[in-house]
Amino acid sequence: MTDTTLDQTVSKAPATPAALLWTVVAGSVVTVVSTFLAWTWTTEFPGNLTIYGNPAPLQLLTLVGAVLTGLHALSAAGVKGLGWLTPTGGRKAVWILALGTFATTLFTAISIIVELGALVDLEPGAGVAVLASAVPAVAAYLLPDDTRKASPAKELPSWAEILIIVAVFALGLYVVTFGIDTDDSEPQLFIAYLILVAFSATALVKSGLTRRLSAITARNRQVTVTAAIVMAIAFPFIQQSGDTYTLIAVNILIFATVALGLNIVVGLAGLLDLGYVAFLGVGAYTAALVSGATSSAFGVQFPFWAAALTGMAASLVFGVVIGAPTLRLRGDYLAIVTLGFGEIFRIAMGNLDGTSGPQITNGPNGIPNIPQLEFFGYNFGESHTVLGIELGAYANYYLLMILVMALVVVVFSRAGNSRIGRAWVAIREDETAATAMGINGFRVKLVAFALGAALAGLAGTVQAHVNTTVVPENYVFAGPVPPNSAFLLAAVILGGMGTITGPIVGSALLFLIPAKLSFLQDYQLLGFGIALILLMRFRPEGLIANKRAQLEFHENDDDQQVVPEQRQSEDAGVGTAKAGA
Repeated sequence: MTDTTLDQTVSKAPATPAALLWTVVAGSVVTVVSTFLAWTWTTEFPGNLTIYGNPAPLQLLTLVGAVLTGLHALSAAGVKGLGWLTPTGGRKAVWILALGTFATTLFTAISIIVELGALVDLEPGAGVAVLASAVPAVAAYLLPDDTRKASPAKELPSWAEILIIVAVFALGLYVVTFGIDTDDSEPQLFIAYLILVAFSATALVKSGLTRRLSAITARNRQVTVTAAIVMAIAFPFIQQSGDTYTLIAVNILIFATVALGLNIVVGLAGLLDLGYVAFLGVGAYTAALVSGATSSAFGVQFPFWAAALTGMAASLVFGVVIGAPTLRLRGDYLAIVTLGFGEIFRIAMGNLDGTSGPQITNGPNGIPNIPQLEFFGYNFGESHTVLGIELGAYANYYLLMILVMALVVVVFSRAGNSRIGRAWVAIREDETAATAMGINGFRVKLVAFALGAALAGLAGTVQAHVNTTVVPENYVFAGPVPPNSAFLLAAVILGGMGTITGPIVGSALLFLIPAKLSFLQDYQLLGFGIALILLMRFRPEGLIANKRAQLEFHENDDDQQVVPEQRQSEDAGVGTAKAGA
């Protein structure tokens, strides 16, 4: 009787239709072949898609998407050796990858038509690519849902896990470098790159593969940290065009460092600060005034370490001075006061010109001609040959910012997992309950405000030397050029509050997209507003969320279940989850 019931249950279970999966594979193969054909007849379209047998970068994106789609379909079909690609089911991952490949291909075809002006500018290869990529998307959509709980991963030798970590970080370095190195004159390539990366990242999450990788990195924390540092340091060494794109990477690191400081205030302590960019400005102006700039009112030149400490101290003092009278406020009232502080700082820097006020900051003209950093005889403004590779000035500042960010990450993680960090989370979750349990809410919030301000001031000292000038217009609430308070807050929310990697990813996106798509500058705030609305609807915990937020927002969602190994993740969000549990 039991065997009969079991047989009936198995017979009713929806099996994955092999025909649909093999249709996905066939469509992916044809899509790959189409990338070796010409998609247009003229080289007037950026990227030269006229060559047979040699895919251009835009075609290469379609090729990669088709290969990933085919591999995941084979994994879902049960092909031996590929089951590790879809530990929690393949239907969602296959459909998302197929849809991303189709969207990337269709966007390229439409761009050719719009750029060249007519449908006849498409070669047959483009039509084959669009139709072939549409087939897997339709077939994958018809697949039944096969979502399941991930089975226990097979134990791998330590050397194999280390190789996996190295391979993943090497692949990540290539993907990031590809996006940063895209030519600014080819916005179509960068947009297609964003489309494919967004769909691919979502598919990897849905397949459960990222969860498995997180478990491996958690078991090999030291190897993971080492690989991340090596990957970051390697970036300027693989740049083919010198400092052209390294400057973008430097500004991303500065933006991300400031966002991590704001994450202490917003993500851990739950304080809405709308004037945080002012602390970056305090550090930058302080460094400019004490670093020997020709227009400095003080006429002194501190060494870099002294200028950095001075900038941090000045920002910390301002944080305490501003926080002491205002942190007794809550919610919207605190936000309004911090917004006012940001505007007061900008206006004050513009008025200290010797006419409206004392001659300190040179007013709206700012402080120009800030000298390049020189540390132990190493001039950051000059090119240097390292390991046979010439590194430009921005590469020097990039490596310096790697050290600064590493310091900020250590401070953030240690603070988040400390007693004061648990107090911040308690205040964020319920200040009244935290106060009733004996936590001094005012003091705890003031420490968060001061620490976040000091970290922003440290980033400001480097920013002043990178830009070689400091002007009040750089420190506004919202504007076309990040970092500003609105962009910083968006980076923290978009990336994931209370985590380390979240604000870094958010900062990279919010800086890289405007830098590469300059034609959208007039619509940036509209675009970010729409992005935040969509994020709140579909992923309210952010792109990279701490585990507490993930469980709160997806309590009944099987896709968001956390495996035990992943609880040992390097994100400080784990510490906050424990603190607020």
